[in-house]
Amino acid sequence: QVQLVESGGGLVQPGESLRLSCAASGSIFNIRTMAWYRQAPGKQREFVAMAPRVGATAYSDSVQGRFTISRDNAKNTVYLQMNNLKSEDTAIYYCKADDLQTAAWDLPRDYWGQGTQVTVSS
Repeated sequence: QVQLVESGGGLVQPGESLRLSCAASGSIFNIRTMAWYRQAPGKQREFVAMAPRVGATAYSDSVQGRFTISRDNAKNTVYLQMNNLKSEDTAIYYCKADDLQTAAWDLPRDYWGQGTQVTVSS
């Protein structure tokens, strides 16, 4: 059984930093892309950043230049370094694994974590 568990959220002041982690556990053969999304109160879930197994990372315009996504394929873990946080970054941050296979013959499917709360407030 595959699980994605996020950690690292919390309460910080504007301008401060946080580092989120998301570890995928269970029987995992391959994960094509690992990504972060977020959902603020009263808003739809939105894309934040993605890290493919092969290829360039990508970011939403709202976090470009402030957030950095990285990935440790050996640990099936993805990180999100968030610098210069703003109040509008307040949200629940979700990790997503796109096209995860539990074996070479397995059909790929997507998995979501339960989310971690990030609050930016003075």
